[in-house]
Amino acid sequence: MKRLTLSDVGVAYGKRQILSGITTPTMRGGEIVAVIGPNAAGKSSLFRRIAGLIAGAGSVDVASATGRAPCYLPQDTAVNAVLTVYESILLARKQGGSWGVGDDELAAIDEALHALDIADLAFRGLGELSGGQRQLVSIAQTLVRRPEIMLLDEPTSALDLHRQFEVLSLVARLARERQICVLIAIHDLNQALRIADKVMVLAQGRLAAFGAPREIITPALLEQVYGVVARVETGEGSTPFVVVHGSARRRTHGEPQFASA
Repeated sequence: MKRLTLSDVGVAYGKRQILSGITTPTMRGGEIVAVIGPNAAGKSSLFRRIAGLIAGAGSVDVASATGRAPCYLPQDTAVNAVLTVYESILLARKQGGSWGVGDDELAAIDEALHALDIADLAFRGLGELSGGQRQLVSIAQTLVRRPEIMLLDEPTSALDLHRQFEVLSLVARLARERQICVLIAIHDLNQALRIADKVMVLAQGRLAAFGAPREIITPALLEQVYGVVARVETGEGSTPFVVVHGSARRRTHGEPQFASA
């Protein structure tokens, strides 16, 4: 069973507290949890804490069939312009393993390239690619590692609308098929409503809400967390979507307060 539970998790950089008291229900394989919130809410710091890249308060309880650590795709990834796309994905696949390359690993690379429709880029240098193409390669580098818990930090920020839809649909399908526990930081609330099973809302470094998207993404939360006047509409048999009317900042007195999780 793949699962992830956060208990009183915190992150500080020196004396500056970034996250505090993040406690969640257990997140399980096959689920997509959209992590949403304003800029500087602590989403990237939370992912780095879960991935073990930074230390902090509380505990991150990870369980997986193979004992692998969570696989983290940061928002900004370094590019080794000397490598080709194929070589960079191969290196990601071999991370922490032997240097021998088997047929199953070559098949996994081909599968990732074709799933993201970037097979035609396989032997191009990373330095030749556009920002959107490099982002697709980074996603391929993550998928080829066959993660059990996957942390994706704004994985579609450089992609056009069509590609965003395709990539997020692929992530959702693989999460179900492979029973991956996926946490995905995303600013597009309508995409979150479309693909997520659960939503985790961060604001001012604390957990503002956690639960089913239709229950959590409400006009009251949007005004409290984002400072906007909005409504959430549901067409017949369709996914809900957010329509923003304007800013509520001018009517906000003081900072919003959130109950502890």
